[in-house]
Amino acid sequence: MTEIRTIGILGGGQLGRMLSVAASRLGLRCHIYEPGHSIAGDVAWQVTQAPYEDEAALRAFAESVDVITYEFENVPTSALDLLESLRPIRPNRRALAVSQDRLTEKTFLQQIGLRTAPFANVEDEGELAAAIDRIGRPSILKTRRMGYDGKGQVRIGDGPAEWTGAPSVLEGFVDFSAEISVIIARGADGQVAAFDPGLNVHEGGILRTTTIPCGQPASVTTDAVLMAAQIANALDYVGVLGVELFVTPDGLIVNEIAPRVHNSGHWTQAGCAVDQFEQHIRAVAGLPLGDGKRHADVVMENLIGDDLDRVPALLAEPKVQLHLYGKGDPRPGRKMGHANRITQ
Repeated sequence: MTEIRTIGILGGGQLGRMLSVAASRLGLRCHIYEPGHSIAGDVAWQVTQAPYEDEAALRAFAESVDVITYEFENVPTSALDLLESLRPIRPNRRALAVSQDRLTEKTFLQQIGLRTAPFANVEDEGELAAAIDRIGRPSILKTRRMGYDGKGQVRIGDGPAEWTGAPSVLEGFVDFSAEISVIIARGADGQVAAFDPGLNVHEGGILRTTTIPCGQPASVTTDAVLMAAQIANALDYVGVLGVELFVTPDGLIVNEIAPRVHNSGHWTQAGCAVDQFEQHIRAVAGLPLGDGKRHADVVMENLIGDDLDRVPALLAEPKVQLHLYGKGDPRPGRKMGHANRITQ
């Protein structure tokens, strides 16, 4: 394998920022490609600020790096086609295609034998009533593409059904007692390493906290890790993968997957010798994976909007590790950073 020295990252947000820091610890460089302002650019080796339609900029970016990865899923196909003709993309295009579209994702999960919420494809507003008859109420209508942190989602209750304005998937409600997530890494050689599953709590559709350990029986956490590994192997995946699951009386149901480092894996920065960001860099660079073993119990808390006012108090806590993203003014719903609190 050719030695990898420079990693290209599509997207310049907080995940790209933390990936760049992790790469620097391993003596590697990161080149960020971001159409807008890049907070990752504050810590990266190089930044290209250009639209994804700029073929000359994409070509120059690809030729300056050894491998390309990404910090978010919604990269235009045309840009990926050009980049892939010049450099390897890790995780691969199949993983990206599956996760970009909720219908494709749920169909894939069922095809490999995993359970999901009941769902129906809804191409336009005219198909919504028939989908509700099939799935029932209450349910939730989600745009097939571009939805995150509760965006692009409409709850269908007893009243008139609101349309999302784009092709969507109607999901039936799941009777679950907890949501957990597994952060798992897979190398190009097929080696797999998983972190302990975390317990997730959301507020307003945005992840608020992830708690490790998750408080579930060993049988549940073992099944969760095995399911995540099954997904990674089926995709011939290289990199870190986030898998969200619902704990139900009848077993685990996969909620969604994310082909990248994941918000619910930030706790690994304080709880493991090799965190999820370094693990991803190791995987895409062809380096041996860390084992993911946990050495501390941790609660990760997202700092959202005006939570930034709590920074002085958090800095005064002896067992809090603070990560601020260097964004501009706080806004409601905007992730400004996170705090990892060691609890044992």
